Amino acid sequence: MTELPTVEGVTHRWVEARGIRFHVAEAGSGEDPVLLLHGWPQHWYEWRHLMPALADRHRVVAIDLRGFGWSDAPRDGYLKEEMASDVLAVLDELGLERVKLVGHDWGGWIGFLLCLRAPERFDRYLALNILHPWIERRKALRHAWRFLYQWVVLAPGIGYRAHRGGRFVRTVLRLGVSDRSVWDERTLSIFADNLAEPDRARAAVQLYRVFNLREIGPIMRGRYARERLTVPTRMVFGSEDTALHPSLLAGYEKHADDMDVELVPGCGHFIADERPDLVAERARAFLTG
Repeated sequence: MTELPTVEGVTHRWVEARGIRFHVAEAGSGEDPVLLLHGWPQHWYEWRHLMPALADRHRVVAIDLRGFGWSDAPRDGYLKEEMASDVLAVLDELGLERVKLVGHDWGGWIGFLLCLRAPERFDRYLALNILHPWIERRKALRHAWRFLYQWVVLAPGIGYRAHRGGRFVRTVLRLGVSDRSVWDERTLSIFADNLAEPDRARAAVQLYRVFNLREIGPIMRGRYARERLTVPTRMVFGSEDTALHPSLLAGYEKHADDMDVELVPGCGHFIADERPDLVAERARAFLTG
């Protein structure tokens, strides 16, 4: 297993939940807990800037999702509703009844599912560069070409080898920002080398395979159409995201009691890496407001 990177003030432990050993990174010791959920192709280290920025006011908890980082990587269980169940189980093990939530990419999608399923567990939700569950089908079809990379990831053999080689993940990270100088080789390696491990490469493939083959159809047919978001939510979205076009964010208003969207010009998909100061500022203001 790759070496666990260090961030000043961050400690690490492992929690058993739902038969899986989850890695949890923590900072701060306040009574106001904040939960951070990463996306693909990253892990808890995505939050290396945000954790210290929030630790003076909050107990900050970053979970490595099933299959990622230093959590176990079983062969199955990658339906996003299952991964949401993982998160709730870890919160139970940590004794956290109610938290404030930040999620990016797949962690952001799981964050929406959590807020819809168990709103009593989440005080506020800050979503970063992810779509909401009420995507308009016509607009989704218009932008379907942007998701062709997912078929590379889920293709038998191809996606696994792409992750194992390391170059693919590095390329995704570089292309996912407007300012590529935000990446250095050490940081790219921390993400790419971890996903190059056989079990994690397989998990990444499964993450996309089950979404495209089992989840996207029901979503497009309105799986969440009757669900209502009651948790106060703010989305901060890099407008230069090449995969998730900002126009796809329309249509949430009739499904959410209290949600707004801020577009950040000149910023790509990996907003927590590219604009860490802005994300920290928005998080501090919204989560403590």
